[in-house]
Amino acid sequence: MKIIKPFYTIETPIDGDYILKLIEKAGRTCYKSENSISEDSAKRFVKNLIERGHLSVIEHYSVSVRIICDRGVSHELVRHRPASYTQESTRYCNYTKGKFDGELTFIEPCFWQNTKSVEYEIWKNAMSQCEKDYIRLIEIGATPQEARSILPNSLKTEILVTMNLREWRHFFTLRTAKASHPQMREITIPLLNEFKEKIPIIFDDIVVEN
Repeated sequence: MKIIKPFYTIETPIDGDYILKLIEKAGRTCYKSENSISEDSAKRFVKNLIERGHLSVIEHYSVSVRIICDRGVSHELVRHRPASYTQESTRYCNYTKGKFDGELTFIEPCFWQNTKSVEYEIWKNAMSQCEKDYIRLIEIGATPQEARSILPNSLKTEILVTMNLREWRHFFTLRTAKASHPQMREITIPLLNEFKEKIPIIFDDIVVEN
């Protein structure tokens, strides 16, 4: 049994200056003001779009992110639209095979970081039993799609998420909020910070409450 922390990688090459210029060029189509484009006009123009709520223009660029999280978090991720998802399949992945090292991988709950706590021990024992039962089911002839019936929310999954920038804004607004699940925030807050760094202006107004 493996226990890991969640993580992500941004799969789309990101050039913040290019993205802003692309959005500016798209936006100026509305006003036929392309002759106003200059070396430093994109930031001002896009900032003005955001402040005015003219967000349809930022739909012209999409970003893909590979997220490694637990199944519970992935169930919340796929509720967002418009978006595209490709996810590790428990129907076809046989976790007793060598490419998975013959074991299940679970995501450590961020709210039970004290590995000596009673809660953590109960969780860890439950995951260990799930692994034993899953392997036993496969050994006696169950298929992966049958054996997956006993797999828990804490099972690690890998999901590729693609959204346009407008939907990423909506996603971050909802999923970094205090009311969001702690394990979702564990991923979304650092991801939002990286988006702010790589794509200026577009995400700067999204404030995360502690």
